[in-house]
Amino acid sequence: MSSPFDEWFGKRRRSWFPDVDEMMKEMERMMQEAFKNMEQQVPKNLVKERKLEDGTTVRELGPIVYGYSVKIGPDGKPEIRKFGNIDAMPNLLGGGLSVKEEREPLVDVIKGSDDLRVVAEVPGVNKEDLKVSADEGSVTIESTTGTPRYHKTISLPEAVDPKTAKSTYKNGILEVSFKLKRKGEGGVSIRID
Repeated sequence: MSSPFDEWFGKRRRSWFPDVDEMMKEMERMMQEAFKNMEQQVPKNLVKERKLEDGTTVRELGPIVYGYSVKIGPDGKPEIRKFGNIDAMPNLLGGGLSVKEEREPLVDVIKGSDDLRVVAEVPGVNKEDLKVSADEGSVTIESTTGTPRYHKTISLPEAVDPKTAKSTYKNGILEVSFKLKRKGEGGVSIRID
């Protein structure tokens, strides 16, 4: 039930702010177009149909996951890390959305004085289905089978010794730790010709 004030303000708002009304209608049209584009680009195994009791069919998309974490790095600058299975969220309204079958897990990299830890959230996966590989500058985490599927390569802020890697997995949390690669003590003597 609307009050006389609401009715009066509603009439005035239309006459006072016609540009805002048009902008809102345009945003609604853009969102409808974005959802149409998204539906066309979703992998087939993420589209499900089910019948309701009244006989109508409902299409469901998903799961579609997108998120990010923000923390302040040691240099005082924010570090933003995205996760999920949407590849290009900023291009959503322009139709550049890409939904992947694999999700990117939420990952945090924690640097100690002589070690580095990578902590990843990979819920719903058995330990046997996880595969982790590393080199001096990156770690790749992926689930090889099952649902949900995860895949992400993380660039490390410092070189590590991959031979020192140790990992644990408990309650959907994977933790991989490394010793930092030691820098040479005195360097190498170079002969001058």
